[in-house]
Amino acid sequence: MKFLADENFPDTALRELRAGAYDVSSVSEDNPGIGDEEVAGLCDGLGRVLLTFDKDFGELVFRRGLVAGLSVVLFRIDPEPVVVAEILRSLVDTGILTAGVFCVVARNKVRVRPLRAIGVID
Repeated sequence: MKFLADENFPDTALRELRAGAYDVSSVSEDNPGIGDEEVAGLCDGLGRVLLTFDKDFGELVFRRGLVAGLSVVLFRIDPEPVVVAEILRSLVDTGILTAGVFCVVARNKVRVRPLRAIGVID
């Protein structure tokens, strides 16, 4: 699984994921300053899972029907790098994170909503 870290994704968490052999591209490194819609288009064009701390992606995906890559992981926790990396590893290893889902990671829970159910993915 390949990932695209949004511009608000902490550099230290990005380094932690890369050290764990994850393939993670970064908006802040490759396309700084682009808007959310452009991030979504880039993520979709590259076939990556979007990693973000930006709640606006819920609005863009569910209300406006914007496709934002294979899946979206929205972190609503403190951006502690090791914790973020551990959570992502767990989502991948347990099979929770698959193509076509929107995951919201909160302090004590993970909510997973299929994108297919709202017609975003064919």
